[in-house]
Amino acid sequence: MNEWMKKGPLEWQDYTYKEVKVTASEKEYKGWVLTTDPVSANIVLVNFLEDDSISVTGIMGHAVQTVETVNEGDHGVREKLAHLFMSEDCQAYSPEDLEKRKNSLKQWLEKNRIPITEQGDSRRTLCVAGVLTIDPPYGPENCSSSNEIILSRVQDLIQGHLAAAQ
Repeated sequence: MNEWMKKGPLEWQDYTYKEVKVTASEKEYKGWVLTTDPVSANIVLVNFLEDDSISVTGIMGHAVQTVETVNEGDHGVREKLAHLFMSEDCQAYSPEDLEKRKNSLKQWLEKNRIPITEQGDSRRTLCVAGVLTIDPPYGPENCSSSNEIILSRVQDLIQGHLAAAQ
């Protein structure tokens, strides 16, 4: 087992939003770490190209030989990476607006006796009874669950909340 695989998820997380040089299977990769899979140790690297497009590279955790930090990055790079795969409707809201929407919806669901928690590193995703998630910007279309009955009922509650707020 290589050194990278011996590390744990908390150690891998330290590389997130940093520019790194990765050696894997005798090849060298360079880019900004977007995320690391906590189970497989796979690394997702992002490179910003000159034509304003991006290049995304996935490196299999078992193939990683070395990971070296090249650049710690700054707040601008962190924001760019954090918003890379965010939906367009979510980007229309400021972080403060999203926080208000989340807290308002959370209070509404609690008022309706729905068990709700926050999850994820940034505590942005709401989780209902461990079976349904609501992502920003916290509308009915941002719900996901394999239980269609719960999904439908929570979406109806959110729709009622949005109607009452207007």
